[in-house]
Amino acid sequence: QAQLVESGGGSVQAGESLRLSCAVSGLAQPFSRYYVGWSRQAPGKERELVAAISRTGPTDYNDSVKGRFTISRDNAKNTLYLQMDSLRPEDTAVYYCGVAKMGSRWPPLKNQYSYWGQGTQVTVSS
Repeated sequence: QAQLVESGGGSVQAGESLRLSCAVSGLAQPFSRYYVGWSRQAPGKERELVAAISRTGPTDYNDSVKGRFTISRDNAKNTLYLQMDSLRPEDTAVYYCGVAKMGSRWPPLKNQYSYWGQGTQVTVSS
């Protein structure tokens, strides 16, 4: 049973920054072998993929966050990060970290993630 725990969410004003972290444990294979990523969901809206990072470094971003968000990972610590700069009110959502299935395409599709954390709230006010 994999466990993913997000942290770092909070309330900020537009233009400010937050850094989210995700601690991962309980995977069948070493953390470094998996594609991992972030998704977000606002109340009443469908969850959308935000960013993903591969085993070797390549990344993929939703167009809405390109140039503002940076996804990274520390395989030695089994931890995933999302640096969010220049935050906007429309970034307000619950943010989830996820681990994709072994053998997923690159970048993995939303339905290819095997595990998601419980989420951390990000609120951006204007």
